Amino acid sequence: MYWQKRFDRENPDKELEDKILEIHENNKNYGYRRMYGELRNQEFIVNKKKVQRIMQKLSLQVTSFTRKSRKYSSYKGKVGTVAPNRIRRRFNTHIPHQKITTDTTEFKYYEVDSKGHMTMHKLYLDPFMDMYNSEIVSFGIDKHPSAVNIMSALNKAIEITSDCPYRRTFHSDQGWAYQMKVYSHRLKEERIFQSMSRKGNCHDNSVMENFFGLLKQEIYYGVVYYSYEDLKNAIERYIKYYNEQRIKEKLGWLSPAQYRLRLLAA
Repeated sequence: MYWQKRFDRENPDKELEDKILEIHENNKNYGYRRMYGELRNQEFIVNKKKVQRIMQKLSLQVTSFTRKSRKYSSYKGKVGTVAPNRIRRRFNTHIPHQKITTDTTEFKYYEVDSKGHMTMHKLYLDPFMDMYNSEIVSFGIDKHPSAVNIMSALNKAIEITSDCPYRRTFHSDQGWAYQMKVYSHRLKEERIFQSMSRKGNCHDNSVMENFFGLLKQEIYYGVVYYSYEDLKNAIERYIKYYNEQRIKEKLGWLSPAQYRLRLLAA
């Protein structure tokens, strides 16, 4: 009789399970920790272990692929100005728009011609990130490594961060584009410090490397894109989602944009 009563009892976690399913529908890559954070934001009182148990029960495992691709390198030797490493891995700041970092990464996509032959092409992403809240403040996308693309994203980042009351620092690796005279001159025009990672040391810009890893894990690895536009649109959608919806534990379970707006409202 004891077990019969247990089986007949209404599920006490029905409301919580429904909410977890609803959150998972829009956030397929949320593990139990991030799910716990979102539930907390929505004023559900629950502990992490229970969230983990329910997600296992509902078979809500994260399905992202973790395969790594060869890292794109824009280093071509000393072709222009090499700036000192002013950041020196001090990525944290409590001042919005004070420390900005950038890098370039590549993606592959495929196109099928009229004869059924498939050819591989590449797409290049150039984002600028605010180290204050890891928000992508601007970015450019092109079919080739492009100085025009990088300068366009740079100019937008300069404009967006111009409200910073302190002198800004823009950090990058030693890629050819960041050594260009036009790039360094544009920063000097705005009295912005230029900073560069040491040669061959990806840890000097690990915050951007982490973003590239998340982006590729959540929308790229395990997926084949058959046109430039499809891949470009997927990246643009992800950046909007990352900025506005994807919560981070270090930001108090807020998204980068929510964290910034909370500061402005304080």
